[in-house]
Amino acid sequence: MNAPLQKPTAEGVRPPLTVLIAAPRGFCAGVDRAIEIVERAIERYGAPVYVRHEIVHNRYVVDGLKAKGAIFVEELDEVPDGVPVVFSAHGVPKSVPATAEERGLDYVDATCPLVSKVHRQAERQLEAGRHIVFIGHMGHPEVIGTFGQVPDGAMTLVETVDDVEKLDLPSDTELAFLTQTTLSVDDTAEVIAALKKRFPQIVAPKAEDICYATSNRQAAVKRVAPGCDLVLVIGAPNSSNSLRLVEVAERCGTDARLIQRGSDIDPEWLEGIGTVGITAGASAPETLVREVVDRLSEWRSVEEHTLVSAEEKMTFKLPRQLTE
Repeated sequence: MNAPLQKPTAEGVRPPLTVLIAAPRGFCAGVDRAIEIVERAIERYGAPVYVRHEIVHNRYVVDGLKAKGAIFVEELDEVPDGVPVVFSAHGVPKSVPATAEERGLDYVDATCPLVSKVHRQAERQLEAGRHIVFIGHMGHPEVIGTFGQVPDGAMTLVETVDDVEKLDLPSDTELAFLTQTTLSVDDTAEVIAALKKRFPQIVAPKAEDICYATSNRQAAVKRVAPGCDLVLVIGAPNSSNSLRLVEVAERCGTDARLIQRGSDIDPEWLEGIGTVGITAGASAPETLVREVVDRLSEWRSVEEHTLVSAEEKMTFKLPRQLTE
């Protein structure tokens, strides 16, 4: 670490750079499933297949699917009659499939099953007469989709401990809390602790809502970052789980940068750097990891090591309409 910038000893000789690659990284089971859903829908129905919102938050993935015949739109009213539509992995409000059915559209729901689990929990808490405090980021598609599972006013959003302190709820309100699946594990633990302190009777979900992939990728960064001078996180600026990986690295005391492609790397970032860590958000394909390593190799002699903190074997079934 903290190695001085090394000058080439002869023309064409590159200074050494240790690269520590975090594992797990990149695609999770929900992203794999969502991408395959779009690809299979194109095979089954023929192009074009419309997709409401980015199927996952990654420009490289979205552009690849566009090339195969996917058309991405923001709202359902942009989808013509008589063509199939896919809903993104982040989930949608109940009103979206209801509108699709009213219009007679063939639709395929690519919502991650772990997000769907949160939707079902929200419905159960509502049935039990509880008001739901939802921990998440305002405006994120997953939050919009989850709020769309219950009537207006049945759920209140909090993002921080300060938000918990500002909650204005009647003292006799029966409460439960749920969380977005892609949050910071550490931040969320603090918010949950504040909720339980202020509302001791609040009902927790039966199992943690933050998904296995989010937790595993954050744990992997915690293992890699302390041994690095710089961590590069491959992901989109609108990817919640990727932004959390940057924050995790910075909390380890390591400079971290979010990049989308190898071409985003500035060689000046490597001045004085001896060790670089690399990870990828859950929507970033492995090909981009290799692209980043290749980019670093243009300037430095890379010695690559992978640090494995967990093994992932999770898979999710495809919707029945694409497999029968």
